[in-house]
Amino acid sequence: MRLVFGLVLLVGIGLAGFAVYMAQNYIGAYENALVQARQNQVASVPTQMIYVSTKEIPYGHEITEEDIKLAPWPEEILPEGVFTENSPLLGPGIERRVALRNIEPFEAMLPTKVSEPGGSAGLTSFLEPGETAFALKVDVATGVSGFLRPGDRVDIYWTGKVNAGGQSGSVTKLIQTGVRLIAVDQKAETNANATIIARTVTVAASREVVSVLTHAQSTGKLTLSLIGVTDTALVEESIEVDQLSMLGIVAEAPQLAPKEESCFTRVRRGADVVQIPIPCTN
Repeated sequence: MRLVFGLVLLVGIGLAGFAVYMAQNYIGAYENALVQARQNQVASVPTQMIYVSTKEIPYGHEITEEDIKLAPWPEEILPEGVFTENSPLLGPGIERRVALRNIEPFEAMLPTKVSEPGGSAGLTSFLEPGETAFALKVDVATGVSGFLRPGDRVDIYWTGKVNAGGQSGSVTKLIQTGVRLIAVDQKAETNANATIIARTVTVAASREVVSVLTHAQSTGKLTLSLIGVTDTALVEESIEVDQLSMLGIVAEAPQLAPKEESCFTRVRRGADVVQIPIPCTN
């Protein structure tokens, strides 16, 4: 009896193993057939490798290598002017590009969506958080003789008349230092080969600084002074010059007239005491 039970158990185990083996072969064959079908389907649609976005790229954002990748795109619906391996979007010799509009993930990168090499999406792409753009009127003298370029930093001096605190006259004062230029006239790109006699320059500054510059421009004359590229020193002290300090003249303190001495005598008149002035004697 035990022998029969053992034989039945062995036969059952064998049948179960055979069933698992057959199932594995069937599943493997099905997966291979599915992969082959997918490959045949892809092969039946001609594709071309083009650059697409890998994530959302906001307007004005500088496009980096991490923002794009090569991906297959059906040739039948291939957009015109796409960037490919032979005409890359970025690479050696190609300067920065920025998005000219919001680009969604896995969109085909097109020339209408990105700027030319070294281009920008407008002044907003040059502004940092908390900054605004403000235009200043300049001429040959106040604009450093046409040597200003976008990206330069300047000190701004104000010259005007002051009549406060008992003082009056013309004063020149450094009101802002290290202000960044983002455009000269209507150009935000740098061209080192051209000399521009600007009529306006646009600076990037906080709203508080813009309010100071607005008042200064309406009450006096502004002059720009170009700062060196390597100059990182901060001007902590107030710089102010008037006509006397410019000529090295020390203003004399006003002479106060001697105070006239007054002498009095007290006379009682009834219940009242009256103070009567009298000549002073030494």
